[in-house]
Amino acid sequence: MAKRVLIVDDSGFFRRRIKEMLSSDPRLEVVGEAADGRQAVEEAVRLKPDVITMDIEMPVLDGISAVREIMQRQPTPVLMFSSLTFDGARATLDALEAGAVDFLPKRFSDISSNAEKAREQLQERVRTVAAGARPGTATSRARTGPAPTGRPSTTGGTVGRESAAPTRRASAGPRASDLDLVVIGASTGGPVALQRVLAALPASFPVPILLVQHMPANFTAAFAQRVDGMSQLRIREAADGDSLEAGSALLAPGGQHMGVRRRGGALSVHTIEPREGEFYKPSVDVALREATQVCGGRVLGVILTGMGADGCEGARELKRRQGHIWSQDEATSVIYGMPGAVAKAGLTDREMPLMDIGQALARLA
Repeated sequence: MAKRVLIVDDSGFFRRRIKEMLSSDPRLEVVGEAADGRQAVEEAVRLKPDVITMDIEMPVLDGISAVREIMQRQPTPVLMFSSLTFDGARATLDALEAGAVDFLPKRFSDISSNAEKAREQLQERVRTVAAGARPGTATSRARTGPAPTGRPSTTGGTVGRESAAPTRRASAGPRASDLDLVVIGASTGGPVALQRVLAALPASFPVPILLVQHMPANFTAAFAQRVDGMSQLRIREAADGDSLEAGSALLAPGGQHMGVRRRGGALSVHTIEPREGEFYKPSVDVALREATQVCGGRVLGVILTGMGADGCEGARELKRRQGHIWSQDEATSVIYGMPGAVAKAGLTDREMPLMDIGQALARLA
């Protein structure tokens, strides 16, 4: 059965363009359109679509407010369209925190210079979001429990904690003295998930952290700035040569891979230019492989929510060196692709609900 799509944008031209691109896929059916956020909420309740494509800037009710209301009244996977600017990044991150699942550039030439490939990638993303996403998963679960003890959110709120839930697989796990580095990888649903995990960590966290989030180049600086305001850790976008230090986390910049170097006893990052045709830039596989080559098994890899299987091969190399892998469970993942891949491959030492991951990491301190 075809997945039912609601298209929301105040531009009639853009709605027609999206409809034409999606309607050429027999696995997708455009069942409605809306020209503003208020109409989007009403149509979402009336039509109950499988997925919604949503603009951010619209009259009557903006896209972020519309997403928030849809999550309350008719939870539905929402794919945002965003401009690849710093301000566009901030607005998109607000939409993801409101409950949207994923985003794509509004200029299709930013998806691919080939029009047919851009069409195919749009269709694939809409199908995947419609089929596998759990709308509002991280956001709704994060509302339960007391607020964290980290710094106040720069967005005016605080990041909540989940109530404790049992892990599927329990293990004593590594001690801080067993580790040189923690590598955390995520994709779809990752921005909110990373905020929840990092908000649980104290300023005294004893192991350096490298963060790898699938995200465009223009978004990572805005995301690093946002999550820095929600955590007691020092968090910033990585630059070539930056030191990896206890009490801090470096975010791999979009469009580049992150490697690891050791000089004396100190670790630092170095940027690696992606090869032509590589899909994930930055790649969790590359970061885990690089970390393993330098630190051996003294690495803890944490695989969070995301489409695809990036991180699985890197986890395999790390496990060959007796390293450690944790992964997010299916129930709290927006999309269980990446953590599911390492779990199905038998590489996961511990599979946990999202906020148990933050609490387990905090115990290393």
